[in-house]
Amino acid sequence: MIITKMQATGNDFLLVDNSKEGLGAEEKSLMARRLCKRRLSFGADGMIFLEKRPGLYMDFYNSDGSLGEMCGNGARSFARFAYEKGYAGEEIIFDSLAGRVEAKRLDKQNYSIEMPVVSYYGLVEIDGEELAYVEIGSPGLPHLVVGVDEIKRDQLHKRALKLRHHEKLTKGANVNFYVEGKEKQVLTFERGVEDFTLACGTGVSSVYYHLYKENKAFGEESFLTGGGRLYVEMGSSGQLILKGPVVKVYECELLEEV
Repeated sequence: MIITKMQATGNDFLLVDNSKEGLGAEEKSLMARRLCKRRLSFGADGMIFLEKRPGLYMDFYNSDGSLGEMCGNGARSFARFAYEKGYAGEEIIFDSLAGRVEAKRLDKQNYSIEMPVVSYYGLVEIDGEELAYVEIGSPGLPHLVVGVDEIKRDQLHKRALKLRHHEKLTKGANVNFYVEGKEKQVLTFERGVEDFTLACGTGVSSVYYHLYKENKAFGEESFLTGGGRLYVEMGSSGQLILKGPVVKVYECELLEEV
C-alpha cells in the first residue's frame, strides 16, 4: 500500500488511493488510529481515503479513528492528491460527508476550496458568555468561535477542553480562539484530534464567517495560524472559499510491521 503524507499549514494528513485498495470502513478507522499515532507510526492529524463512487469522494478519518464530516485543509490536500494521481484537472470537484467541495489548483503548492454551505449560525450562552456557533455542511461540522485578547496555548488548553465537551453542544465542537486586530490569529482545538493543531481550515473559515456576520470581515482576509497563513473570502454564491499552501512531504510503501 502506498501512503502519501501531505501538510497544509501544519495540518498533516496521510492519504491513500482506496479505489485501488478496497478497504472497508472498519479497516479504515483502525488504520487511521494506528498510523496517525505520533512517534509510534507515521503520525498525522487525520487520514484521507480517495474513493470513486463513481465520482471522487473524500473519506476523512480523525486521528482517533472517528469519521469526520469535513476538513478544510484535508480537502485542499485531497485536491492536490487527486490532481497528481491523474483523477482530475486543475478544477477538482468531489464529495465529502458534509457535501460537495469544489477545489482549484492555483499553482504547484497552493490550492483553494469552495466549501459546503454554512448550514447553521447562531449564538449560544455558555457560562454566562455568548459565543458564536457555526456548522459547515450537512451534516454540519460544529465549530465554536471564541474571541480572546491573546493566543497562549498553555493558558487556553483547560478552557478549550471544557468547551469541547460542553453539555450545551450536543455534538461537541471544534473550539476556535481568535484575536482581532491588524493581524487576525486563530488557534483551534480539534474534535477527533483532541488537542490543538497547527491549523484548521474549517476553523479559520468559521471565524471568518462570524466576523462577516458581525460586519468585521470584508473581502479576502488573512489569518495567521501556528502553521502559517490561510486566506478566506465569501464567494459570490455565499459559500466560503479557503486558500493556502499544500506541501507533499513524502510518499512511501506501508510495511506490514507498522
